[in-house]
Amino acid sequence: MTEEKLAIFDEDYNRLGERTRTEVHALGYWHETFHCWMAHYNESRSRIYIYFQLRSESKKDYPGLLDITAAGHILSQESMEDGVREIHEELGVDIPYDQLIFAGIMKEELNGAGIVDRELANVYLYTKPISFDNFRLQTEELSGIFRTTLDEADQLFHHAADEISLEGFVVDDNQGLIDKKWKATIQDFVAHPISYFQKVINRIKDELLEK
Repeated sequence: MTEEKLAIFDEDYNRLGERTRTEVHALGYWHETFHCWMAHYNESRSRIYIYFQLRSESKKDYPGLLDITAAGHILSQESMEDGVREIHEELGVDIPYDQLIFAGIMKEELNGAGIVDRELANVYLYTKPISFDNFRLQTEELSGIFRTTLDEADQLFHHAADEISLEGFVVDDNQGLIDKKWKATIQDFVAHPISYFQKVINRIKDELLEK
């Protein structure tokens, strides 16, 4: 099976060519990714929820950690509009591209597990209400969905709180859903730069608090 190829870029987002995903991560090329964050008001509009996926324990990279609601690589022949497939594949939710809100391009670098992952992350927000019943998870990729309030997430990623409360569900070995509440610390999240989380939270505030 031919390994998928990614477009590679310089730090200023100028396209340089194509490489396999293995080469991209081994050699630290900048490449495009699609990030979708789900966040919305509760019914009484008294709080905003932000959603995180729980990565599967079988994942090679960052198993069992909380991460972006849905995210993935953009292949060399794809456009950013094709990124919505990641939402469908991972979460089982169909969201048209035109319902997403572009939140900007955020550069980030993750090092670990023998890779150098330099991403030109195209970040989008989905701010319409969604319930846990809407999700049909791709369990090879993730094992649960959780949410917390935006205020709590903001405190955690600004080091104003040591832990936050999350609620959601995990999928058991028989594909059953188990409701779960737990306390998470910053070590329970994939080690994106703290500045990345702060920027995402600020963009959600910009979009929702003014509405």
